[in-house]
Amino acid sequence: MTEHPVSKPIKSTQRARMSGRNGSDPKGVLKSGLYVVATPIGNSKDITLRALDVLAQADKVYCEDTRITKKLFSLHGIQRKPDSYHEHSSDHVRAEILRQLEGGLSVALISDAGTPLISDPGYRLVKDVRDAGHEIFSVPGASSPIAALSIAGFPSDRFLFAGFLPPKSAARQTALSELVDIPVTLVLFESPKRLTGLLKDIEAVMPDREAAVCREMTKAFEEVLVGAPAELIETIDANASARGEIVVLINPPAEREKMSESDVRKSLRIAMQSQPLKTAAARVAALSGWSKRDVYQLALTFSDEENE
Repeated sequence: MTEHPVSKPIKSTQRARMSGRNGSDPKGVLKSGLYVVATPIGNSKDITLRALDVLAQADKVYCEDTRITKKLFSLHGIQRKPDSYHEHSSDHVRAEILRQLEGGLSVALISDAGTPLISDPGYRLVKDVRDAGHEIFSVPGASSPIAALSIAGFPSDRFLFAGFLPPKSAARQTALSELVDIPVTLVLFESPKRLTGLLKDIEAVMPDREAAVCREMTKAFEEVLVGAPAELIETIDANASARGEIVVLINPPAEREKMSESDVRKSLRIAMQSQPLKTAAARVAALSGWSKRDVYQLALTFSDEENE
């Protein structure tokens, strides 16, 4: 997280009093419940006044990495000790949180950056808290998928967030082939060391699709690169710019005139010489205007014809 000088936080008594379903009573005191709090994804100033109030007033604060959270607290003048809750936390930690809520305490949950539960731990806790009948409050704020969509220039009226795809190329291509026919902008997460591999697989499965690489969102070296996957690989390799947290967007498939069945068969036979059936079917579907399912079913008839 990039450090930025911040002014001393305004005392909660100087802020407008919160009331109603947002978790505070008319006096500004937090109700008992779980508060899912968004924190900055890069620039430390990107935190809401309400989030600062909740983090300062909650009876308990749980986070992924206490070192990162202590740094955030120090920047904003919050003097308290957070507790650890992450994807490897045992059942007894969740049980302890449930006991705290049962005892009438207020508990805040944050991740290392951004909105908790978006490719971060917390789902099981939130489910258990809801199943136990306790209140859950959203304290919204920064989110890297939404930030990337807002500045990349790709269609944002409909999108699908697919998170991290599998790390191995074969499994990643299979996952991409399952997404190829969906007519929306695709939103992915990727690590710097696997970015080139992901772009190569997008090129293999979706050869006519434009992509955007959005990295270091809200930080000093924020960058958005847009182009064909092969072009992006060249730019990244030339500038060594694949650093930091990365969001990858893929443009929706363009509407096109459908190929004839004979042309699809020819394309399939060529593609299947060098690629697995599912990957070949996805690639041909992306180019032909056919659905991936119909191309796959057509490919299955090849083996039947050969056995006749």
